[in-house]
Amino acid sequence: MTASATHAAIDAVWRIESTRLIAGLTRIVRDVAVAEDLAQDALVAALEQWPESGIPENPGAWLMATAKRRGIDALRRRVTLERKTELIGRELQTLEQLDVADQLDNVEDDVLRLIFMTCHPVLSREARVALTLRLVGGLSTPEIARAFLVSEGTVAQRIVRAKRTLTEAHVPFEVPGSDERAERLSAVLEVIYLVFNEGYAATSGEHWTRPALCTDALRLGRILAGLMPREPEVHGLLALMEIQASRLRARIGPDGEPVLLADQDRARWDHLLVQRGLAGLQRAEDLSRDGLGPYTLQAAIAGCHARAPSFDATDWPRIVALYDGLAALTGSPVVELNRAVAVTMAFGPEAGLELVDELADEPALRGYHLLPSVRGDLLVRLDRLDEARAEFVRAADLCDNDRERGLLLARAKI
Repeated sequence: MTASATHAAIDAVWRIESTRLIAGLTRIVRDVAVAEDLAQDALVAALEQWPESGIPENPGAWLMATAKRRGIDALRRRVTLERKTELIGRELQTLEQLDVADQLDNVEDDVLRLIFMTCHPVLSREARVALTLRLVGGLSTPEIARAFLVSEGTVAQRIVRAKRTLTEAHVPFEVPGSDERAERLSAVLEVIYLVFNEGYAATSGEHWTRPALCTDALRLGRILAGLMPREPEVHGLLALMEIQASRLRARIGPDGEPVLLADQDRARWDHLLVQRGLAGLQRAEDLSRDGLGPYTLQAAIAGCHARAPSFDATDWPRIVALYDGLAALTGSPVVELNRAVAVTMAFGPEAGLELVDELADEPALRGYHLLPSVRGDLLVRLDRLDEARAEFVRAADLCDNDRERGLLLARAKI
């Protein structure tokens, strides 16, 4: 194997093994920053040794054993025998007695603990996203920076501060107990969906979608679904992302321009992803004993679109009913805006415009470009074209995505 092929193979191994490696090391050293440093040391060792020795039969075990040895060496250097003989003896004995195979056997629980740690509420939303993509998603700092169109320095600082915050706050490496499980799980799901949404409809930049981010979010969602198979909202979120991701090819035209749902060629949808999403939705509904949660309701809405042979043949009254439930559950103005669109399709633009106008003074929607965009669409349907043009121009002024802004300005030329 050539050196370049070996390095490519090592990169692939790292993508697969890094999350489990960092999770297992965090359980041992109880410090996520130290765990990542040890994992990186093991990666450096692999880059030095594997081109000559070849990739081992079990690369994950090799990396874990190497990282553990370096952890023991670091502990010996950090703690002197004179001051903490008893502590050294106990911790070294613990580390040395931990069998690598045993560490790998417990890896699924460790990964779940790591996910809850990186998404801990003590961190800011931006820090949670960056740290989760780095430690759980296996992305490098430059990859995260490119995905979110920020500098590498900004991402690096977020990650460093996040790890420091976790250490200083003594955040435990554990799955939260039943009393706080729902709230903490909600934070985890929010992080994954934030990553997905930035890929599905980029907030800024020259591309309307960033499919690689959707892929990363789907991977995180599938990991979580495998670790928490009885949680309906985990399956609801995964179903929602799979159904939405099925449209990615159809969302972009030949020149990279946005293609809205009504104009998409449904033959270009990924129907395997649709079927996976619908199966996941059924699983989430079957597990939901106390009513559907917000992600499962959104997945059910996406399922209505997925099942419809065309935009006009969509079961819009059903979607309105689902949005009624979602609005009651979340109280979100954005949900109310989406509900207004569904009401328009089910009952006419006058009914939809009445709902949109009720949202005009909503503080949470101030500066939200889709509010004037939706209003412009409704005004077009009512043949109030001068008003519609003004709304599309206003929406374009508020929009940070170059492609979407171009679409809005084109619509203003009606």
